Amino acid sequence: MSSEVTTYQLLDGKAASKAIRDRIATEAAEVTAHRGRPPHLAAVLVGDDGASRTYVNSKVKACAAVGFRSTLIEESADLTEEELLGMIDRMNRDPELDGFIVQLPLPKHIDEEKVTLAIDPRKDVDGFHPENIGRMVLGLPGYLPATPAGIVELLRHYGVETSGKHCVVVGRSHIVGTPMSILMSRNSEPGNCTVTITHSRTRDLSSIVRQADILIPAIGKPEFITADMVKDGAVVVDVGIHRMPDASRKSGFRLVGDVKFDEVAPKCSWISPVPGGVGPMTITSLLLNTLKAAKG
Repeated sequence: MSSEVTTYQLLDGKAASKAIRDRIATEAAEVTAHRGRPPHLAAVLVGDDGASRTYVNSKVKACAAVGFRSTLIEESADLTEEELLGMIDRMNRDPELDGFIVQLPLPKHIDEEKVTLAIDPRKDVDGFHPENIGRMVLGLPGYLPATPAGIVELLRHYGVETSGKHCVVVGRSHIVGTPMSILMSRNSEPGNCTVTITHSRTRDLSSIVRQADILIPAIGKPEFITADMVKDGAVVVDVGIHRMPDASRKSGFRLVGDVKFDEVAPKCSWISPVPGGVGPMTITSLLLNTLKAAKG
């Protein structure tokens, strides 16, 4: 007899984001009334990467919805590294700008590490500067990387129990996997997990993933996680997002995550959908960081 969990609950990022953004809008109005200008976020987009443009446009719309001012700076792909670093220096010194992001990836002739290091940590609302990463590790105030922080907020919103659980993170990027492992192991709620971080060199990955009470795949491979890799009752938070050709759709494609959702969901207690799970929470985290910057 199968021991599958037949009813699962969705970690609905759209619904959670709406609740959190309503609170952000209220606090933004208070900030605006107090200092005479709204929180101000700028985004720099270099080149014409379609996914980056879509993501940046979503950020601009989200700012408008919560009463933030936003500035979108679009530059051609032949912008030089020196020119970009000069722009960053000016934004660092702009007293009217609370926070800004430089959308990645950048054209190959620009050193992303040099760009990240050039951003003033006090305006680094993406949370990628080493000073903010260090503050996260030590549990000090700072700006958390948007996607991992968004996942923590998603778990908090739905009251998912994490203390004492075994969390397995699949992927070790500095944007998601590594900071995710740190946040889930911190002495906080959500948090207090025993964390295993896995990656492309992990031996017998499936057996380790099967041990997860909380599974967070961020491996960048479409539908990589299948039902036989997930234990009954697990919480699954899918970070991946991929366009897959689908002739039956008007768009010609469908969006999928790192998890084979239809197959895995029946085994879960909670699972996030793609789209509509982690994505909206990432942008909400960026808004939270910008609000924090505006409050000083």
